[in-house]
Amino acid sequence: MEYFSNLGFAGLFLSSFLAATILPFSSEIVLGVLLLNGFNPVASVGVATFGNVLGSFVNYAMGLWGGRFLIRKVASISADEFAAATRRFRKYGILSLLFAWVPIIGDPLTVAAGVLKVNFFLFFILVASGKLIRYAVISYAILALGRNM
Repeated sequence: MEYFSNLGFAGLFLSSFLAATILPFSSEIVLGVLLLNGFNPVASVGVATFGNVLGSFVNYAMGLWGGRFLIRKVASISADEFAAATRRFRKYGILSLLFAWVPIIGDPLTVAAGVLKVNFFLFFILVASGKLIRYAVISYAILALGRNM
C-alpha cells in the first residue's frame, strides 16, 4: 500500500480501480494515508470514485461480453456467487447496484448487471452514486478520527 500512497492521486486512482475489479484489493488505506497527509478531501473522493467506477465498468463488460469462462475462471466468481448475485439483483432490482461497493457481493453484482444487459446509463448512475457516498463517508470518518488522535 505504501507504493500506491507514494504515487499520490495516481496511486489512489489505481488502487481504487483494482479494488473494483476482480482483484482483491483495498483502496481505503491509500485514501486514508493521502487524507491524513493533507490531500484535498473533495479531490481524493473524486479520484477514488472515478477509479472505482471504471473498475466496475470492467466487471460489467466482462458480464456483457465475457461468457461463463471469463466470469468463472478469470474473474474467479464461482457459480454459487454468481447465482446469489443474480438472485439478489432480481429480488431487489436495479437499485441493488447502489451496493456495488460492498465487499464480496459488489463485484458479482456488477458482473450480473452486464450478463442481464442492464441499461448502461442506469448502471453508471447507480454504481457511481453508491461508490461516491461510500468514499465520502469513509473520508469523513478518516478525517474525524485523524483530528481526534
